[in-house]
Amino acid sequence: MNRMGFSQRLELRQSQALIMTPQLQQAIKMLQLSNLELSNLVDTEIQQNPFLERREWTGEEVPPASDFAGEAEQSSTAALPEGLVSDLTPDANEHWRAASGTEGDGSLDVADEPRAWRHSSGAMVAGDNRGIEQAAARPRTLREHVLEQIGTDLADQGDQLLALHLLDTLDENGYLNGELDAIAALLGCQLARVEAVLARLQQFDPPGIFARDLPECLALQLRDRDRLDPAMRTLLNHLPLLAARNIPALIRVCQVDAEDMAEMITEIKSLDPRPGLAFDPPLAQPVVPDILMRAQPEGGWIVELNPETLPRVLVNNKYIEKISQAARSKAERDYLTDRLQAANWLVKSLHQRATTILKVAAEIVRQQDAFFRRGVRSLRPLILRDIAEAIGMHESTVSRVTSNKYMATPRGLYELKYFFTSAIPASSGGDAHSAEAVRHLIRKLIDGEPPGATLSDERIVELLQRDGIDIARRTVAKYREAMRIPSSVQRRREKLLVL
Repeated sequence: MNRMGFSQRLELRQSQALIMTPQLQQAIKMLQLSNLELSNLVDTEIQQNPFLERREWTGEEVPPASDFAGEAEQSSTAALPEGLVSDLTPDANEHWRAASGTEGDGSLDVADEPRAWRHSSGAMVAGDNRGIEQAAARPRTLREHVLEQIGTDLADQGDQLLALHLLDTLDENGYLNGELDAIAALLGCQLARVEAVLARLQQFDPPGIFARDLPECLALQLRDRDRLDPAMRTLLNHLPLLAARNIPALIRVCQVDAEDMAEMITEIKSLDPRPGLAFDPPLAQPVVPDILMRAQPEGGWIVELNPETLPRVLVNNKYIEKISQAARSKAERDYLTDRLQAANWLVKSLHQRATTILKVAAEIVRQQDAFFRRGVRSLRPLILRDIAEAIGMHESTVSRVTSNKYMATPRGLYELKYFFTSAIPASSGGDAHSAEAVRHLIRKLIDGEPPGATLSDERIVELLQRDGIDIARRTVAKYREAMRIPSSVQRRREKLLVL
């Protein structure tokens, strides 16, 4: 024992701890990835792992039964409760397969696309080679368009250099981002010369380009139309009033009557606040559904995975066997073992992800059956816990699965998150109403307003309560603002302006 009265001793304790391995983290991450992000992840794994390969679907090959030794086959059609989906015949069922072992060519296939999709997706059929005459011409970029005008309209080489530097500061909308004094200091010239070159550039096509803010952009376009009079300049200086729809205040500051103000606002609405996008439009990524849903002739719904979003990842066992025989050192054998384990784990994670998505989507369809039959007014309140308890999963898993996943339904394309809405109680003590359905009713009431009248939030509350919806006025105002619907006062002003 030491002087302080403390003693030292060695103890052995046993405890349990949950460790998030890299493989488990990858499996959790894959649940919340979109199909595009998943495809990029698979491509990265294929580049890093020599045992993995992606097999593109040609639309002609039919996987033989020998390719799936001890095959574990799962129908892509969800097994929904009786009365919602009747039993499918083998011909009507489009299969989603996952194999845990292989024979034949020694490949392990994650997803075997259904035969029905082989002939319906022309983009997937081999030999679909388009002629060069059918290829769309590359659209002209904004930079190319401006460069041509610089070479034509500016003869001085110094002015051309300044113009090129100003061109480099344009954003995708056609606005100038750089400060003129900083550009003048950088290039060692007078600020007046930079301003003079900018004034020339602001006369280029498209009108409104090289503006420094929105009012200047609109002013340049109005000047090109010879419509930039003093009243219009005053209106551009008070755009916040226009955004607030305060028409009476605009009439006072611009010193015009209501008819002239209506014409000025119509002129403003015809302008393009982003002239640069006419040449360089942002590339919109089309949304590809992860789940396909269709009605059965006998009644009910068929829910299946979209085969185009299922990456066909193969583990080539023949190559593994061949390269394993050539391994000599322990380091080489350890590397091959590690790569094989990573490949098998990726295949297993993809299988688990697809199965989980299908299970969650099927339960959503079961619980929102009334929505698919009668529309948004029949959308029932639903939270993540309801789905998690029904399918025996954790709520966080359902949250990850429903992120960035889309389902193509007879009523359109919806993100899975759309079907989860909070509940609005019923005034008569009956079933609660979905918040999305209530928002739909509010918009429908406002759209049906008489031409000479508007519905206040208090009046909307009264009308909803007649339909058995117990809702507060502030909730109506919150939903209305979320849908970007003006207040009754602002709507009344707009109607008076039109009249």
